[in-house]
Amino acid sequence: MSNSIPAMNSNSLAADARSLDSLKLAAGANDPKAIKEAAKQFESLFMRELLKSMREATMKSGLMDSDGEKLGTDLLDQQFAVQLSGMPGGLTDAIARQLTQQMTGNARGSVPTVSLPSAATRINPTASQSGFVSQHTAAAERVAQATGIPSSFMIGQAGHETGWGRSEIRNADGGNSFNLFGIKAGPGWTGKVATITTTEYIDGEPRKVSARFRAYDSYEASFRDYARLIGESPRYAQARASTGSAAAYATELQRAGYATDPAYAAKLSRAINSTLQIQRSQQA
Repeated sequence: MSNSIPAMNSNSLAADARSLDSLKLAAGANDPKAIKEAAKQFESLFMRELLKSMREATMKSGLMDSDGEKLGTDLLDQQFAVQLSGMPGGLTDAIARQLTQQMTGNARGSVPTVSLPSAATRINPTASQSGFVSQHTAAAERVAQATGIPSSFMIGQAGHETGWGRSEIRNADGGNSFNLFGIKAGPGWTGKVATITTTEYIDGEPRKVSARFRAYDSYEASFRDYARLIGESPRYAQARASTGSAAAYATELQRAGYATDPAYAAKLSRAINSTLQIQRSQQA
């Protein structure tokens, strides 16, 4: 079997079974370029379904809708899906890893398969998630430009830590501490403090404890303090070097002891990928 990648324009979309089958066969030959291209095409299909579901949820049909207009919208969604696929830290990297792992574990000559999420299981961002991303994108982008930490990574982690804004840390008087990342106030912290009861995992068991957290004057100050912590602390050096992948970044943060939850990396990775999808849809 040839190891060459099927001829396909980078701006095209593998929307039919023959294109996908040829890509999977090439990937099965253990060609890294073919694996990457196959993963990108699978993400394109996923993004197309995501855009379609978002249109159906936000747009109402009218008497003037025509078959031509619907076809034009569908073709536009396909083009957007192609342009939004293959970005660092997105689904393409995750799918490529899955393909590689399956080929490593399968018998020689077998062809790996990737299952696209069904309509019932695919990621469907909630209104609170979309609103949270919109609210903090400007501040996160400014901090990202200064520090190199992707805004999607910071917003995704802030969303996970605060329940997408529903469970932000409050001061004793009920005022907002603007602490989006659950950063504690250690002995060296000289700023404002908010003391709350939180859940910590001790020997793998969740326990309620009283803890002191840093408080800020704005959300942007929280983003900047988080970026300073990740950028300057030696313990997070591996995380800083892993910003090309959401899963790798989340894993390195957990290894460095950012949180005590044993499932923190998996939860954070999902939150970052949700943020990436929301940002892409908002930019489309």
